[in-house]
Amino acid sequence: MNFDKSKKLYEESVNFLPGGVDSPIRAFKPYPFFVEKAKGSKLFDVDGNEYIDYCLGYGPIIFGHANETIIKESIEQIELGTAYGVPSEKEIILAKEVINRVPCAEMVRFCNSGTEATMSAIRLARGVTKRNKIIKFEGAYHGAHDAVLVKSGSGMAGKPDSPGVPEDATKNTILVPFNDKEAMTKIINENKNEIACVIIEPIMGNIGCVPPRDDYLKFLREITESNNILLIFDEVITGFRLSKGGAQEYYNIVPDLVTFGKILGGGFPIGAIAGKKEYIEQFAPSGSIYQAGTFSGNPMSINGGIAAFKVLNDKFYKDLHDKGEYLRNGMSNILDDLKLDFQINGAESMTQVYFTEHEVYDYETAKLSDSEGFLKYFHKLLENGVFIAPSQFECCFLSGEHSKEDIDKTLEAMEIAFKEL
Repeated sequence: MNFDKSKKLYEESVNFLPGGVDSPIRAFKPYPFFVEKAKGSKLFDVDGNEYIDYCLGYGPIIFGHANETIIKESIEQIELGTAYGVPSEKEIILAKEVINRVPCAEMVRFCNSGTEATMSAIRLARGVTKRNKIIKFEGAYHGAHDAVLVKSGSGMAGKPDSPGVPEDATKNTILVPFNDKEAMTKIINENKNEIACVIIEPIMGNIGCVPPRDDYLKFLREITESNNILLIFDEVITGFRLSKGGAQEYYNIVPDLVTFGKILGGGFPIGAIAGKKEYIEQFAPSGSIYQAGTFSGNPMSINGGIAAFKVLNDKFYKDLHDKGEYLRNGMSNILDDLKLDFQINGAESMTQVYFTEHEVYDYETAKLSDSEGFLKYFHKLLENGVFIAPSQFECCFLSGEHSKEDIDKTLEAMEIAFKEL
C-alpha cells in the first residue's frame, strides 16, 4: 500500500493539531492514514487504499457508512435548519422511540456526547440521593470528565489519571474490579449510606470487549436496590447495538438510569440520559439539578437518530447476530489450527481477540495481554486491507453492511497476520 498523501497530511497536521489528531486513540505509529470517504463497510483513504472497517467510528456506524436512509433524511433536515435553540417536535418523536425501546426509560434528556451524558447522570444521582461517593469499575471509560478520569490508589480510592485533574475531583470516586461480587459487597459495606450510584458498562468496551460473568448484573441490581444506590448503565457503546433495547433488554436487567451516545445520533454527535421519570424530571427546569447545552436536541442529531431507528429492526439484529457468530467461529478455527492459545471475547456484533492464554474477565486480566504483539497484528491487518482500532483495549464492531465476503476476506487477513506473528 502507498501512504504518501497520508504521510504528507500528517506532517502538516502535527503543526496545527496536538499529535496531528483530535482524539488520542486515532494516533498510531508511524502515522495514521487520512480518510477521504466511507461507504457501507469500507473506508477509503486519500491514497486510494480501501479498508474493511471494524472500527466504525468507535461504534456508532452500526448501519454502515453513508446509509441511504440517513443521508436522504439528513439532507431534508439541512434545508430546514441546523440549529434552533428552541424545542422541535422531532425531539418528542425520538424521545418516544427511546422510551418504547428501552426498559428503564420513562423520560429522556438529550445532550451532546456520551461524556456529557455520563457526567450529567452522575450529577443527577448525587443530587437525587444527597450523597457524594460513586463507584466505577477498574478500566471502565465513562468519558473525559474529571470524576471518572481515575486510576487505582490506596484503598481503591480514585486518583487522578491525567494532569489537570485535581485530587479533590476524584476523592469520591471508588474503583472496584469488574465481575467481582465480593469486592463490590465489601466496598458498599464499608461506605454505608454514602454511595450515590454505581456506574457500569454492561459490557466493558474500553478494555477490549469483556462481558459480565453469569449473573453479575443481576447481583449488581439487587445489591444497589437493597442499599438505595442508583444503578447507572453506561450504554454509550452497547445502546442499540446488542438489541433494540440495548444491554438492559439483552440481559433482562433494568437499571435506574442509562446513558446513550454513538448509535443514537445516526452518525451525528449526540448523548442522552434516560430513566425513571421521578429521577429525570429532577433536571432543570422541572427540577433543581442543572443540566444544559446549546446544541442539546440539535435537529441534525435528533433527525439522524429518528432515521437510524427506521433501519434498526428485528431482522437487522438477527442478521448482525449471525455475522458476529460467523466471525468469532472463523477466528477460533484459525487460532485452533495454528495452535495459538489466545482469547476471543465477544457478544453479538462486538468482538476482540486478546493476545494472552489467560481468561479475560476484568481490567487486570486484560492487562496480561501482549499489547505490542497486538499492535503488530493491527499493522498486518492494515497491510491486507482490514482496519481495526489500533489498541488491544478497544473493541471491534460489525455493521449491517458487512457481507459474508467481507468477513471471509477479513478471516484470510487474520490468518496471514497470525501466521506471520
